[in-house]
Amino acid sequence: MRGVESYHASFREIHQWADRRKTVNRPLFPGYVFARFQDSNEARVRVLQAAGVVRILGSQRSIAPIPDIEIDSIRRTLSSGQPWGIHPFLREGTRARVRRGPLKNAEGILVRVKSDTRLVMSITLFSKSVATEVSIADLELLNDSIESFPNTGDRVCIPI
Repeated sequence: MRGVESYHASFREIHQWADRRKTVNRPLFPGYVFARFQDSNEARVRVLQAAGVVRILGSQRSIAPIPDIEIDSIRRTLSSGQPWGIHPFLREGTRARVRRGPLKNAEGILVRVKSDTRLVMSITLFSKSVATEVSIADLELLNDSIESFPNTGDRVCIPI
């Protein structure tokens, strides 16, 4: 990308049709490319003029850097040959729904108590709640997610 170091996280996937099989590269994060450049007006203009670039994440005053360790970890995982899966990003205060089991379709807000994951279900009208332990693997992110609790910085990923 115009003299800028870039990384487009992708993986190979086999597609099967009735008459053939084909290996295709799929983006891990559709619509995103990671780039390394100095935060200057000239560099930003050069990146923004590259074909397909819509914007750079951050504010008008500065870019939002991503720690090298995060990108290196993704790159290492994709090239390791180890099994991996895509996970939605959930953190405390995110609205979630139980996907399976006796609580299937129950909705609430994700919280953590010590090392346990809990789903808090509330009756807003009279300000009462009940919490239950749930397996993080049984939860799915709700699109209308709200953050009712302060962000403590803890992040939780769950398999989809």
